[in-house]
Amino acid sequence: MSTLSESQTASTPITRYQPSHIAGNPASLTPLQRELIARVAALGPRFADRAERYDREASFPFENYDDLRAAGLLGICVPKAYGGLGADFATYVMVAAELGRWCGATALSFNMHVCSCLWAGEIADALDMTPAQRADHEVKRAHHFARIVGEGKIYAQPFSEGGAAAAGAAPWGTTATRLDGGYVVNGKKIFASLAGAADTYGVLCTLDRPDRASGGSRRDAMYLAVPADALGVSVVGDWDPLGMRGTVSRNLLFKDVFVPESARMMPEGLYFQAASRFPHMFATLSPTYLGVAQAAYDFTVQYLRAEVPGMPPVKRRMYPTKQYAVAEMRIKLEATRALFLQNARDATIDPDKDTRMRLYAAHYTIMENANDICRLAIRTCGGQSMLKSLPLERLYRDSRCGSLMLPWTAELCMDRLGRECLYEAGERDEVIE
Repeated sequence: MSTLSESQTASTPITRYQPSHIAGNPASLTPLQRELIARVAALGPRFADRAERYDREASFPFENYDDLRAAGLLGICVPKAYGGLGADFATYVMVAAELGRWCGATALSFNMHVCSCLWAGEIADALDMTPAQRADHEVKRAHHFARIVGEGKIYAQPFSEGGAAAAGAAPWGTTATRLDGGYVVNGKKIFASLAGAADTYGVLCTLDRPDRASGGSRRDAMYLAVPADALGVSVVGDWDPLGMRGTVSRNLLFKDVFVPESARMMPEGLYFQAASRFPHMFATLSPTYLGVAQAAYDFTVQYLRAEVPGMPPVKRRMYPTKQYAVAEMRIKLEATRALFLQNARDATIDPDKDTRMRLYAAHYTIMENANDICRLAIRTCGGQSMLKSLPLERLYRDSRCGSLMLPWTAELCMDRLGRECLYEAGERDEVIE
């Protein structure tokens, strides 16, 4: 699969299908956005070649991460002052979508690494901190950014615990107890992408508050970098899921794990402020699924044009039923892309109500439309699409996983959107007796 070169013009003879740029019109992008998307597109074909093996084996894409490291992309959202590429949120999500076009599992797990950089970088810079907190954060994040940029280390962000915490409705069950010089972490994370592959786990947990009868609250959330090789850290459980198999999202256990104060990815109490004020961070899974949708559309067009390498040159594009189906796919894809790009432009600290509602709508639409586009692709390409030697059945399985993923499943998006459509802040209904 190749993408349209910016040097091509309308007069250039085209004899084969040229897939769209992931952002539609690249002329509207910044030079950095075009350059970073192109950097991923150059790596893409080798990622696509490996994707079937990672899916079949449910094995982690270490080779892809070696390529991302060599291309300097591990530091994509590390600020330039710390040696990174300095990509902002909007730039990153477009790059993530391009990565998802080639290997969904790599894009989804890479997101967990990049989120660590965004929380500690661009998002933290927009938060309210005291001068002492700001100075302390500068020292600590410099340490973590140096490990990523200078040593090529991979950070993860284990989130889910199987309860309401990952949806933002309860404190984290994983706890951090403050001791002299650091913290002791105890708890369990499930569906932890990069389990066994990351060098460091950015663990979201609740600061234990023995001075309160109820313990720590959501406002006491901590974000601590726990080394994968720390005493008391273990990876347990099998990994044999429906899709996104290359993320290797096994369970993580933390048993009396000591980490020093330098492990803080944010000052105490700041994660709650960040989560409340920058909700777009909870939609960083959806760019992967835009990429998956684009890949399904691209394959379908190439298949109907008889341009899939290794397959007989039998064209199927002349049938009206195929043309109609591809038109329906393209309409869904462009509607999805438009919402995705608007969402990227909207991302800001303290978004207003309308922006939040667009965010819920965009996240839901991207996740659901990705699977629907893959469904149409399988129906349109027919029986060949069931073969594991072709990518469609994998893209379909991968696409079905998106709506199930916390923190914002499809159901949670609908619930939040429905409430915000009908209620203003502080409104309550009278109890009907």
